[in-house]
Amino acid sequence: MTDRLAELSAQGVAVWLDDLSRVRLTSGSLDKMRRDQHMVGVTTNPSIFQKALSDADAYDTQLRDLAAQGVTVEEAVRLMTGADVRAACDVLRPAYDASNGVDGRVSIEVDPRKAHETESTVAEAKTLWWLVDRPNLYIKIPATLAGLPAITATLAAGISVNVTLIFSLERYRAVMDAFLTGLEQAKANGHDLSKIGSVASFFVSRVDSEVDKRLDKIGSDEAKALKGKAAIANARLAYEAYEEVFGGDRWKALASAGANPQRPLWASTSTKSPDFRDTIYVEELIAPGTVNTMPESVIVAYADHGETKGDTVTGNYDDAKKVFADLAAVGVDFDDVVKVLEEEGVEKFESAWKDLLEGVTKSLKAASAGAENPSDAA
Repeated sequence: MTDRLAELSAQGVAVWLDDLSRVRLTSGSLDKMRRDQHMVGVTTNPSIFQKALSDADAYDTQLRDLAAQGVTVEEAVRLMTGADVRAACDVLRPAYDASNGVDGRVSIEVDPRKAHETESTVAEAKTLWWLVDRPNLYIKIPATLAGLPAITATLAAGISVNVTLIFSLERYRAVMDAFLTGLEQAKANGHDLSKIGSVASFFVSRVDSEVDKRLDKIGSDEAKALKGKAAIANARLAYEAYEEVFGGDRWKALASAGANPQRPLWASTSTKSPDFRDTIYVEELIAPGTVNTMPESVIVAYADHGETKGDTVTGNYDDAKKVFADLAAVGVDFDDVVKVLEEEGVEKFESAWKDLLEGVTKSLKAASAGAENPSDAA
């Protein structure tokens, strides 16, 4: 029987799970994925935690304890999500040790309401790093304009970072610059660079969703022929930029001091259209030194019928550039596409965070009422 996920891993693609919940931890399913499906990392976001914490039963005991302590809803959210991420870090610790700290990472995101506030983001990054207290943690910081200096400052403090919500090549280059500057400052601050990790999360399927919507509106045959091509082309050109930056002298100086490169991470890799193969954003983005973070459905699909065709990225830069030339020719303003996607990305996470706070507020009130009226609760 073909082990397709093993083949994918052998090509230099780290398989990460884009999900986490208390049930995954207590049932042992997360550890089973690590052992049986070559899963070596976990990413989370406000939407994932909003869904996880909607299962109040899984958090019942902790909710009662937090209600008894009278903590604020923000404190309760951080303590519950922090506990899940800490436990996940422990589950992934074997992968962390086996890879000398490259994989085995678990990400937790700063409050998305602070996406445009540099100092608040850095302060929360430090707090989360202290709260979870595991070396294989990543702090997720969005690649907004305010997020760029926060990324640098967080890395300079010796804290590992997952940069999220990257859509454009221009912003990705700014992210890599922020990473290099952060490591240079970390070195000057006396931190061991070999202990600091980072990935840059380049979003994929959302690009096709937005571009294809515009192509449908244009409606010409030339436009329709470009559907489903923008996201993969964009990611491939991001890898070209990665090769350029991490082949340069500035990086070599940091590498000689023990630093590990900031790997490109392909995020949002589930297909949104039934017209596309369900594993397309994995199969067409295979390249050495990358991460692909997938929902469990995509991991299962790849294990069942994924096709590992070797490196599908580095030989396709010219074709990727032609896709963008063709998009411009039919009237797609890609600068506007990525602007819209970044704004929507922050808004979606802010909305999920709001729903999360509202849900936990209700749960805390219910837990508090139950404690005050034990006979009613029974």
